Amino acid sequence: MDMTRTSAWPTLGGADTPVPAGGAHPARGLGGARAGRRRRCQHDRVPDLSRMRRDYTDGVLREEDLAPTWVEQFDRWFGDVVAAEVPEPNAVVVATADADGAPDARIVLMKGYDEAGFIFGTSYASTKGAELAVNPRAALVFPWHALQRQVRVRGRVERIGDAASDGLWDPRPRGSQLAAVASVQSTVVESRQELEERVRLLDAQTPPGPVPRPAIWGGYRVVPQRVEFWQGGRDRLHDRLQFVRDDGEGGGWIVQRLAP
Repeated sequence: MDMTRTSAWPTLGGADTPVPAGGAHPARGLGGARAGRRRRCQHDRVPDLSRMRRDYTDGVLREEDLAPTWVEQFDRWFGDVVAAEVPEPNAVVVATADADGAPDARIVLMKGYDEAGFIFGTSYASTKGAELAVNPRAALVFPWHALQRQVRVRGRVERIGDAASDGLWDPRPRGSQLAAVASVQSTVVESRQELEERVRLLDAQTPPGPVPRPAIWGGYRVVPQRVEFWQGGRDRLHDRLQFVRDDGEGGGWIVQRLAP
């Protein structure tokens, strides 16, 4: 199979691109001559990404539509996602940053939420665990594309404690528990076979039944400072309404509309 990359686009800044008299090359812009030599290369089966779009017409979000609190509004939207049978409705992007502010992101499964915040479990020794240890703040995104919605959250992060962490660990299947213990999350391994052998040996050495939660594994809670409800709109005029914690008003919340 020929995997040679081809391009239906002319070379930006090539001889076939006209240059207006006395003006800058239209393909170069602020990038200058160096940017003008770049090609827009795509595999021949990939469509023109600059034209790949759809209009959002499934709904609107007005202030009068909002529930009184962010958690009640999240209840409504999460119920809609579950009813629509969207795969992995509790999948959420968790973005963290290290001590230098370098960002990092990954998808995890939310395992609970209430008025105090959103909960997920992981290894404290993982990359996100190390980042949260030095910079205990995070941003979340629930990407519910099928409903043309997303929920965005920002806030501080705290550990939920041993008892609550046990509540996240205990329902996991034994195989998932074994894998979590055997895998030193985010570290480099030689091969998948090495991981599978670790799990096999641990399974053989561990009595039947649930595997005890290791001390290195536990839950985190993202305590929201802002919770934004985003509804896609026609012609990209999206509805964005956010609940913002107002510490100046005794810890209450205010609602703001954001420009799309």
